[in-house]
Amino acid sequence: MPGVPAELVTTRPPQGLLDAPGSRKALGGFFVSGLLLSFIGVILPAWGHHLTSDYSTISLYFLGLNAGILLAVRAAPALTGWRGIGVTLVSGCATACGALLFLASVGPPASPWWRVLGLAGIGFAAGLLHSAVFHAISPIYQHDPAATTNLAGISFGLGCFAMAILVSVGYYRYTVPSLLVLIAVIPGFFAIAYSQVRYVAKPIVHLPLKQVLRDFRSPGALLFSLLLFFQFGNEWSIAGWLSIFLIQRLGMSPTAALLVLAVYWLALLIGRIVAQAILPKVSHGKLLLASVLAALLGCLILSTTDNRFGAVMGILLIGGGFAPIYPLVVEKIGSRFPYYHPGVFNGIFSFAFTGAMLAPCLVGLIAEYTGIQSVVWVPLAGSCMVFVLLLLLWLEARLSGIK
Repeated sequence: MPGVPAELVTTRPPQGLLDAPGSRKALGGFFVSGLLLSFIGVILPAWGHHLTSDYSTISLYFLGLNAGILLAVRAAPALTGWRGIGVTLVSGCATACGALLFLASVGPPASPWWRVLGLAGIGFAAGLLHSAVFHAISPIYQHDPAATTNLAGISFGLGCFAMAILVSVGYYRYTVPSLLVLIAVIPGFFAIAYSQVRYVAKPIVHLPLKQVLRDFRSPGALLFSLLLFFQFGNEWSIAGWLSIFLIQRLGMSPTAALLVLAVYWLALLIGRIVAQAILPKVSHGKLLLASVLAALLGCLILSTTDNRFGAVMGILLIGGGFAPIYPLVVEKIGSRFPYYHPGVFNGIFSFAFTGAMLAPCLVGLIAEYTGIQSVVWVPLAGSCMVFVLLLLLWLEARLSGIK
């Protein structure tokens, strides 16, 4: 392939690689990542933030999480190259366990800056996991990109759903420190499990700087990155603030609000599975239009409803509307960048998760001055931006002669 180093061109590995237990087990790292990145949205009521209007502190939580992710982007490649994939996976899970135990000891009334520090540790752990998992799943991704991507998305979605259910069920049964200790057991278990897996040491092939710059100077790569940035921001604006919004705006109990949040994650998960199945059979343009309209309608319903039924209907429309966007983008990335390099993919998704954390941070700053009803404004505007970016991507592909 012109312009692509020969060692990065995707080749179909032997069948045995698909059955490698290490690659399959590494997908579980996305489950742990889902637990970690959805943590703020479910823990806010347990920390008492539904009783105050101090929204700027919540913004600091998201900034701390984002700072940890960005630090890991720099640290993870060095650790993986020095100690290998297995050590990086264990380190990510162990760091997550330690950060959760630390947060169990610094809940309110302790200074929120201690919780910001603990959340930075959670972000750092998630960043380590992303880097290691993208390297570990290389063989099965190269063999079947679509199936690997679907399994990764399902694993991540299950982690987000599980976190909402766990905190909802344990909200009145356990103290907050006890609940966090129980949650910390999960990444601790994964750390032990990964320490038993032997990953074959492989040299990490680094893309030449000119190749990276050439890819990211192209309009297509820039549009892909921006689209994921805004789409992840839309999803996490809802996920990060939904529980507080439902409690303060509609008077729901914390457990009921967390169950509705679980419904949101479930709608996203099921919607993506369905969308992946119907992508070959429907017009992508019509699917995109229906998705954006559903998300916009859901945001409008959520912003105006005064009852639980309206909230659930709005969330189902938002989750169902957001769901097809990611499969559409992944399909386009696969066709435009047919070689796989874990460092580049990790960089793209780390940039996307930056959007996922900055958007709810922005929500908090807006809500500080305008009130909690502004929670839906950011994803409403972001959905419009995603629609425009997808149209620009298709226009750019047509002008470039790419199908």
